[in-house]
Amino acid sequence: MTSFDYDAEAELFPGAARPSRGQPVGYRRFAHAAEALRFAMEELSPGALAGAALEVGDERFDSHGMRQLYEASDYPLARREREDQSAATARRKPRGDGAVPGTGAATKGRASQDRD
Repeated sequence: MTSFDYDAEAELFPGAARPSRGQPVGYRRFAHAAEALRFAMEELSPGALAGAALEVGDERFDSHGMRQLYEASDYPLARREREDQSAATARRKPRGDGAVPGTGAATKGRASQDRD
């Protein structure tokens, strides 16, 4: 890969329209390509990243190109671990590991019926 200017202005375009449970990600402009890459890699969901594109000058990068630039040894910013699986799992755990909403009331109702 040729030398990339991480200080250049960059534009991040959302991917194809997919239904999303979170906030929809729209077009964003960044003062530095490094910041755009960090946002894309660390903040976008895998689904949103899959269809996103980054434009820096006349160059356009898909998610694979963005990943290469972000993981390159000359990437100037500190990287943070993606929270794809760990955060998603942590967010889902309370739903799956505990009581299912409404179960407590149903159980209490059954227990009181059993006592009658």
